[in-house]
Amino acid sequence: MVLALEELTKEFSTGFLRRGRHRAVDGLSLDLARGEVFGLLGPNGAGKSTTLKLITGLLWPTSGRVSVFGRAPHDPQARAALGFLPEHPTFYDHLTGEELLAYLAGVCGLRGLDLTTRVQRTLDRVGLGDARTRAVRQYSKGMVQRLGLAQAIVNDPALVILDEPMSGLDPIGRREVRELILELRDAGRTVLFSSHILSDAEMLCSRVAILSRGRLVASGTTSDLTSGQTRGWEITAAQLTPAAVAALQPKTIKAVRITHGRYTFELSAEQRPEPVVAELAACGATLESVTPLRATLEDVFVERVS
Repeated sequence: MVLALEELTKEFSTGFLRRGRHRAVDGLSLDLARGEVFGLLGPNGAGKSTTLKLITGLLWPTSGRVSVFGRAPHDPQARAALGFLPEHPTFYDHLTGEELLAYLAGVCGLRGLDLTTRVQRTLDRVGLGDARTRAVRQYSKGMVQRLGLAQAIVNDPALVILDEPMSGLDPIGRREVRELILELRDAGRTVLFSSHILSDAEMLCSRVAILSRGRLVASGTTSDLTSGQTRGWEITAAQLTPAAVAALQPKTIKAVRITHGRYTFELSAEQRPEPVVAELAACGATLESVTPLRATLEDVFVERVS
């Protein structure tokens, strides 16, 4: 087992004289297997970043246990197998990207030619090869995020932990990060990332966990979480007259005009599409498609965290 969390709980002192208690993570149990991409999802304040800091040893749990490759997070061998991108990375910005990554690679134990080669290859891998000699203070927010990704993988870790890795990236950058995550998976690495961008999680993850107020409210594969849930039907038809549309509208949730004479009609999960299809045929319309509307990860997310 790469990672195991057992009844993990973290409380913080709050209020005047620090006498109050806020439970950021509440009895969380999870496990990750080798070579999977696991998504930790939840709204702001759900406990995602706190959980990742507990895994990396940046915070101590109030109770419960974290095991990284069978070891405590503070064990040197566990730390050597980790790569971590925090949510808001900050660096020594007077250094160039190349100098900074070389320094961090040295902290990880790399030396000599291996260090130089690894630094060059990693900067190229995250799209910063052309900016390697520029000072970090001249980097854009997206470039700093890419540098953070570089330092998370420069030591070739077996477990890569990424806190909001798409933050500050444009669409091209997000696609490149997705490709990098899949490359890590294909190389046998395990990737755990937190996000509130559900489309990324749906595209990348073998499994996800949804947190709300520090508690685990759902977990499993995206197909398991959404399977068997049809939230309605969408019917598309053409050559419709205004009178036909007016007659059909009260029998559907909504009708949306696409172009002249072409509409989509949405039905609820309790309705069957056959009566509407028959009525379309009777009025001379051309049926184009009947599509079941399946529940998405976003639907599950909203339902569980509301």
